This record gives sequence, C-alpha cells and structure tokens, in this order.
Amino acid sequence: MDWADAACGIRRHQPVGATLACVVTASADVPPAELAAALRRVGVAGTDTASRRRAEYSSDASNYRVVPAVVVFPRHADEIVASLEVCRELGVPIVPRGGGTSIAGNSLSTGVVLDLSRHLNRVVSIDAEERAAVVEPGTVLDSITAAAAPHGLRFGPDPSTHSRATIGGAIGNNACGSRALRYGRTADNVVALDVITGSGTRFTARRLGRDPGPAGAGTPGAPDPEAGVLAPLTALVNGHLATVRTEFGRFTRQVSGYSLEHLLPENGTDVAKFLAGTEGTLALTLRATVRLVAAPKATTLAVLGYADMAAAAEAVPALLPHLPVALEGLDSRLVDVVRTRRGSAAVPDLPRGGGWLFVETAGDTPAAARDAAAKLVADAACLDSAIITGGQAAALWRIREDGAGLGSRTPDGSPAWPGWEDSAVPPDKLPGYLRELVALMARHHVDGLMYGHFGDGCVHVRIGFPLRDRPAVLREFMEDAARLAAGYGGSASGEHGDGRARGELLPVMYSAEAIGLFGAVKRIFDPAGLLNPGVIVAPAPLDADLRVPAARSLRRGLGFAYPDDRGDFAAAVHRCVGVGKCRADTTASGGVMCPSFLATRDEKDSTRGRARVLQELANGSLVHDWRAPEISEALDLCLSCKGCSSDCPVGVDMATYKAEALYQRYRRRLRPAAHYSLGWLPRWAALAARAPWLANGSLRVPPVATAAKRLGGIDERRPLPAFARQTFRRWFTGRSRPAGRGKPVLVWVDTFTNAFTPEVGRAAVTVLEAAGYEVRITPRQVCCGLTWISTGQLDGARRQLRRTLRALGPALDEGIPIVGLEPSCTAALRADAAELLPRSKGAKRLGTAVTTLAELLRATDGWTPPDLSDVRGVAQPHCHQHATGGWDADAALLAAAGAQVSPVGGCCGLAGNFGVERGHYDVSAAVAETALLPAVRAAGRDATVLADGFSCRTQLDQLADVKGIHLAELLASRLGPASSYRL
Repeated sequence: MDWADAACGIRRHQPVGATLACVVTASADVPPAELAAALRRVGVAGTDTASRRRAEYSSDASNYRVVPAVVVFPRHADEIVASLEVCRELGVPIVPRGGGTSIAGNSLSTGVVLDLSRHLNRVVSIDAEERAAVVEPGTVLDSITAAAAPHGLRFGPDPSTHSRATIGGAIGNNACGSRALRYGRTADNVVALDVITGSGTRFTARRLGRDPGPAGAGTPGAPDPEAGVLAPLTALVNGHLATVRTEFGRFTRQVSGYSLEHLLPENGTDVAKFLAGTEGTLALTLRATVRLVAAPKATTLAVLGYADMAAAAEAVPALLPHLPVALEGLDSRLVDVVRTRRGSAAVPDLPRGGGWLFVETAGDTPAAARDAAAKLVADAACLDSAIITGGQAAALWRIREDGAGLGSRTPDGSPAWPGWEDSAVPPDKLPGYLRELVALMARHHVDGLMYGHFGDGCVHVRIGFPLRDRPAVLREFMEDAARLAAGYGGSASGEHGDGRARGELLPVMYSAEAIGLFGAVKRIFDPAGLLNPGVIVAPAPLDADLRVPAARSLRRGLGFAYPDDRGDFAAAVHRCVGVGKCRADTTASGGVMCPSFLATRDEKDSTRGRARVLQELANGSLVHDWRAPEISEALDLCLSCKGCSSDCPVGVDMATYKAEALYQRYRRRLRPAAHYSLGWLPRWAALAARAPWLANGSLRVPPVATAAKRLGGIDERRPLPAFARQTFRRWFTGRSRPAGRGKPVLVWVDTFTNAFTPEVGRAAVTVLEAAGYEVRITPRQVCCGLTWISTGQLDGARRQLRRTLRALGPALDEGIPIVGLEPSCTAALRADAAELLPRSKGAKRLGTAVTTLAELLRATDGWTPPDLSDVRGVAQPHCHQHATGGWDADAALLAAAGAQVSPVGGCCGLAGNFGVERGHYDVSAAVAETALLPAVRAAGRDATVLADGFSCRTQLDQLADVKGIHLAELLASRLGPASSYRL
C-alpha cells in the first residue's frame, strides 16, 4: 500500500465522510494462543490471552472498544524489540500502553497491547547539572518529578493524569497540562529517545542540527539502518518546505497530525521532538532522556470570576504578559458537581461568576508569588477575585484535575463523552470560538461542562452525545466542530492526540499535500502499517468500535435500584470512562481508592479494570453471564471499601457492583462458606451472647478454632475475635439512668459494638449524657444488613432493613437523631438502605437522620470538647465514612479540643469480611502496609491511634500489636473526675 494515498483526494473542508473508502486497518488472523506461543518462544514470558485480561485492555479512556489478542508485560526493552519482531513476522498490529489514560482511543489494538507500566517504570538516572533525567517508558510522570525534587527540579508538563500517566504516553500524545504554559509541551522537554521503528530499525532520535548532512543522510558516520530512516525523512521535508512552514507549528497547541515543523532545518531537524505526538504509529519508545525544569519556590493561585466562559477567555491576552505558570478556565457548573457529590465543604469559597480563570503565579518567596498574583488581578477586568494559597489552593487544583471525570455527566445528569474534548485555537481567538462552540452544541441538542488551558487556547469539554440511542449525533457534531475549529485556525487536538476519535477529521485542517506527507512519513517508519493502525494515517472511522452502542441494558432482577443510572446496571458500570485515578496513590492527601491496586499493581485489581470486565458483561461477547469466571476473578480482591464511590471523579461504586454480582451469581444457590460464617455474623453473635464464656472457651481450643476457620472459609492466620462477656445492650438496659431528662438521641446498636466492643458504646453514652442528651436504644436488637450486603445476600439485607425501619420508626417520626458508632453500619443506613428499598420513604428519611458522633456533637449548642491538647497521634478514617459523609466533623472536633492528630489515607485492609476470608490475607496485609501501618510506626509507641471502625482496630491489633481507640473512648476518658470511663 502507498501510505501517501491516505489523502484519498480529500480537500480541505470537504465532508469528512469521503475518507471512509480509504480506511485500512492492519490485522492478521492469528489465534491468540498461537501469537502468545510465538512470543514466549522468543523469550517474552509476560503474555496473557485470558478473556478477562483482554477485557481489561479492550479500552483506554476513550469511547472505543477494541479487544486485543494478547496483552504483554515486557520486563526490559529487549522484550519490546522481540515482541515487535514477532508481530512483524506474523503481520499482527502492536500498540504500546502506559497508564491507559488516552482519551482518543490512542492505545487500542486487535493484536498485541504492550503494558509498559507494569515493569518498565524506573527513573534510571537524574543529572541535576544538565537538568535531565533518563527514564523507562512506563515511568509515571509524578515519579520523575519525585526523583528530581531533591535537586529542586521537576518534569515540566503536568497533564491532569500526572499521578498515573506515564512518560511513554506523554511522548506519544505530546501531553501538556496546566503548566505547559510556563514549561512547554512534552515535545519541548524531550532530549533524546531510544526507539525502534515499525521496520525494526533501532536508533537514538535526537536533534540533528540545521544541516544534518548531504541529502539528509543523518549524522556523519551514522549506521546504515539509522540513515535508512533519517535520510528519506529529511529529504521528504526538504522537498515540501513551503507546506511544512505554512501549515505546521502555527500555534503551540496544534497537536493534530504529525508535528513536521520540528524537522525544518531552522528548527534543528529535531527527530526526538518530532516523534512526540506520533501516538505510537511510527516507533516504540524504549528509553527517554527528558529535560527537567526548576521547580518554583513558592506559588499562589488567583481565582478570577467572569460572567461566563467566553468572557473569561476575553481576559486571557491581558494576563499572558504577566507570565503565569498556569492559566486555566473552569465552568462554574463543574464546581457545582463537586458541591452536589461531596458537599459544600469540599469547595473553598470562590469569587462570584459563571466562569473562572485559575491563574498560578510563582516567586522566590510566598510574598513575591502573592504580589505577582495581586498585580495580575489588577489587569484581570473580572467581576470578582480571590487570592488563595496552601490547602485551599491544592483543593481547587484537585477539582481542576478531576475535570475529565467530573464532566462525565451533563448538567441534567446524562452521560457525557469525549470526542471533541481537546480542541484548541490561538488564544486570541478563543472567545469567539467558545461562543460558536456553545451555539453549535445547542443546535445539536447536546451539552457539556467546559474547562481547559485557556492560556494556550485549549478547551476541554465532554459532551452529552446520545451514544446508546442516537450514535449518529457523534459524527454529525464532530464534522461540524472540526470545520468550526479549522475556521479559527485551530486544531482538533490540543494535547490528547487524534487517536481513533479525530484522525478522520485531519483533512478538514490540512491540505491534501500535508495529508500525503503524513502517509509518506508512515511509509518510512512503518511500511507494513503494524504500529497502531487506524490512527492518524488511514484513520479508522470516528464512529467505529464505539463501546456504549454495543452494550445491552441490564435492568431485570437487580438487587439495587441504581437511581442515578435510571435503574440500569450497564449504565452504572459505564460510568467508568477510564481516567484511571484508581491507579494513583492518593493516600497522602487522604484518598482511599483503590487499595487493592496499590497492593498488587495489577490492572485486574483496579476499579477501572473491574469496570471493564463488567462492561463486557453488558456487551456479552467476552463475558457471557453473571456466573462467568471472569467476573469472579475481577471482583475477588475488591475490598468493598467504597473508596471509589467518592474518590472516583465519575462516581463508580464498585462495592455496590460487587454486591450485585454476588447476588446474581449465588441467588437461590449454594454459597461459599464465608457467606454463611461472616455474612450471617449478627446471627452467630446473638447466639454467642447467650453464653460468651462457652463460645470463647471453645474457640480458644486449637482444634476447634482450626475446624471453625476451615468450615467457615476463614484464613487460618486470622485470630478469631473474642465475644464480650456482657453485651452493650445488656449493660444499657441494666444500668442506672441519670436523673433529669435531656434532648433525646438514639444510639444505633450495631453488632460489632454490641457483641465485641461494648466499651465503645458505654463511652458514647457517657459522652452524650455529659453533652445533655437522653440516650435511647431500640427496644430489640436489629441490624443494618451490612454483612448481608457485602456478601451479596441482598434479599436477606432487605429483610434486615425492613425490621430496622420498623424499630426506628418512632425515632424517625419524632425527628430524633440516630447516632451511629460503627462507620460501616452508619454508611449502610445512610446510603445502602435507600438503594435496596427505593420505594420506602422511611429509608430515605433514615439516610438524613443518621449522624456520626462527631457530627452530632459539633452541631450541639453549647457543647465544648474536653481538653485534648496533650494528645498526639494518627487517625484512620473509616473507608465507608470517607465515602458517605467524610471525616471533616471529626477533624474539626479534634482541632477544637487541641489534639494534634493526623489522618491517614487509604484502607486498613481488613475491610469487614474481606481480610478474614481464606485467600485474602496477604493482600489484606499488603493494603495495611500502603499507608496505615507505616504511619502508625512513624508515630511511635506512645502515640494515640484513633480508629472508629472495628475492622480497623482489629487489623491494628493483629498486624501491629497496637490498640486503636474510638473517638467516643478518647472523649469519655477526658471528661474529668465525674466520668467513670477509663481507657
């Protein structure tokens, strides 16, 4: 095939549908097992053809679904080379993948997908003097910055996915990010690349200089294979100088197509820079040398309010002379999403306006950075402004970085999708472009929330394309939008690359001669068309292989209601759009998601990997039904921590999906032993409470304990907790009541407090009565159904909850607050009850009536906490509390009491029944080592360790021999001589 024929006679502004006739996608009918065997024969051991694994890699962060034949995990560069050689011999497509966060379908293949993030993720060296780093292609961008930080350096480009995106992917897409305004694109920060082309030529791509040699023969003395690439490449550019000089490099965010301007002699014929943005279609990166920049000593964030996004864009030209580090636009409606999902406290106070500019300034001192921000505000012509530093600035930047996920729903709650999420125009043309883009969306009856790198003219917006019902709208809009951007001298892509989403639109932006140049370059590097076929050259149709239209609805017989997804499990799991935040370690900032991935570093154990497998259930081709082994394998190590339900920008709730999957798999069938032993724990606890001495004595006999564990599906390394000699309920009903009556409050008596740690309940009663409350409990023991939910026994959970609602009815009718002491049970009452009983008004009322101890005390008029000024330590906020209410009230209470307690992110790892079940112990312990146990060890033996969750305290006791205490216990112990409670 002549790759220069990819133009197919298309002229600028011609309907893009005319390109479809020339689509060519390289493929070979090689069975996956045969391909994997060929790879293993040449020493590539890390191959996987399992349908579950192929499902996990069937999509990136785009709209597309392309199932690979084999997923390969290379351990060193030679395995990349060997994999390519096998693909060349067999005629199989191959594509590299890093963090899998490509939004345009840039890292999909019907053949081999190389996951470079698993093993090839090292920072090889840092040269502080030269300000350069040598890195492997799977190295996460934040890892490069962390390695450079001791030298006062960082890697400049910071796309919003910098916590999980890899340098190989950044090079592939020419990633930019917010601070590219100051530090440049990835292409501007690439020094040299060790690459291998599609034809098998390995060489170091670098700057060749203004005169690379006669007829572009490469550097003097270059080996013949290298010259075989560089000579025709430079000759091609030299033969089309006018086209390259006039059509390429017109503004910084012109990322669509191949950036041929870097090959101009006046630009030094820089082959490394040219390869940035070629999306793995020309060569595979084996190692990279990248430039480092000086990290600012101090920064300040100026937030500027405007009437709307177009008005904000109009202010940009006046702000650029201030040389800000970043200049970002943000639709106010995007922030409304955060307030709705996470509460008002999650968003710092912002200036009034319908759209904002976030402008970061830098200085040698905080005062200098703030002064620079003040000067910038003076030229901003804004409605209102605020200068923000410290934690509040960090919180706002996190919102901005979560934009891709937060924008995955339109203002009316419909799904929003990428496609036209990355257009760019020269910054001075941005206001007009934004106004016309909004009008274009209105004409097509779609909507979306805008944000982006306004200082560079780049606009991000996910749009509510009706992919399931009317997928044709995607093509209609994209064609019109491409013409609109081209009319402003813009680019369909400003940093995400063209991928499958926009390659077909290139003839709208470039002349036929330029399109022909793309084909000719492809022929030089990859004549067989095996490297990422269907991208840029001979592009796949932008509406081919769409994931959502191929998915069937899953509505019948569900256990949960899924009200935010219109009762459709398929819509719920398709919330995952692949942004991959679940692969990032956010524990340092209090995040929880995803503990299992942090322990195993396997895509299978990420929230995204699990979602992809469940999406295949909706597709029906790889995963056929609820009982498929792929689903069990994908969900096995999910801790049901609910961290993703709050940390995932799109609100994936894998704990609910796992419970649903277990419900569907085992409904009316024999279940695993742990579902009976641990799922029915409240029943066994009630039975043991009749003779706790007998239960404890029996379980202390080794043969009995061993048998109980074996029969109950419990890991033999887990000690069995002892039952309390007196339950909390028995203590409460038998105690002497204090004189006088206060405001009534009902303490929810959960199984764990009642049967195992009644001292927590006694402490809570002490604190509440000291605060002036009259404490009540339900007349009989009832259950929130938590253990039934986590084991997928949803019919049983509903029965438990109906009994609970009957018992709590009088308190709900009287408006009495209900205080939960065990966070997981509190979360079940707050969130799961309404999902399981969607028609119950009582369940909805219950969700708002339940409160934590800290929340109630903080809201109690006249209550002041006891003095805790001598308390130093750490706290483990429970994952379920983090997900359904947050720990802000606890933090505020402790701070008001004078305590210095640092919260620890992540999960404890025990997670209810998870860490107790056979086969989960090692992962449970590894999760604890992610954040909790290192923080406890660092705090010292004398530190106070707060942990409200029974699981958290049990894990601390069993793995670290540390006694964790409940907030109620800490407060009760400091109430003075009148209190009988002692730790």
